[in-house]
Amino acid sequence: MSFTYATLKTAIQNYCETSETTFDANLPVFIKEAEERILKNVDMPVFRKNVTGSASTGNTYLESPSDFLAPYSLAVISSSVYSYLLLKHVSFIRDYTPNSSTTGLPKYYALFDDTTFLLGPTPDADYTFELHYKFRPASLTVGAESGTTWLSDNAPDALLYGSLVEASTFLKVQEESAQYEQRFKEAVGALARFGEGYGVRDEYRDDIRGAVQ
Repeated sequence: MSFTYATLKTAIQNYCETSETTFDANLPVFIKEAEERILKNVDMPVFRKNVTGSASTGNTYLESPSDFLAPYSLAVISSSVYSYLLLKHVSFIRDYTPNSSTTGLPKYYALFDDTTFLLGPTPDADYTFELHYKFRPASLTVGAESGTTWLSDNAPDALLYGSLVEASTFLKVQEESAQYEQRFKEAVGALARFGEGYGVRDEYRDDIRGAVQ
């Protein structure tokens, strides 16, 4: 079983036995909320990317990708040698280099805000960085009615029941919401175990995994 955008919306309507105008207008919201919950609770290789970026001398900030969700690793490349930075809190880096004019090869990084990393110490040269990260894929709701995504093709039950949790909550049908929540958790659990089959637990930087659950 798999869903297109159109067939998933129809399934939600059928399960909830309504196609009332306001309900229908919120179908994309239900689906996007379900997608977000899945992404934040399941670690799958298909949701990983590697990108390179650069930080210039004296600039303690590094821009994150627009689809960034969570980091796995960040490496600074100097003379073709990769040095992996340690993920810390902003306060740690501020304490480590209270004066931003203190420069060197960066050793630490922190999530400064939604679009920026903070580096410590401040780069003493123009460096290239390689980020390995979990990304937020395009939602099923932004595509065509006949469109599909990895989740709608490979995790249709999780996507359906996650959407139904949101839909039944919207309708204030608490008993059904609880039932769909249980089915959603079962589907997400199965998907998580499937992801672990790729050897996720054996990764070198396994310590990062807790940050993306």
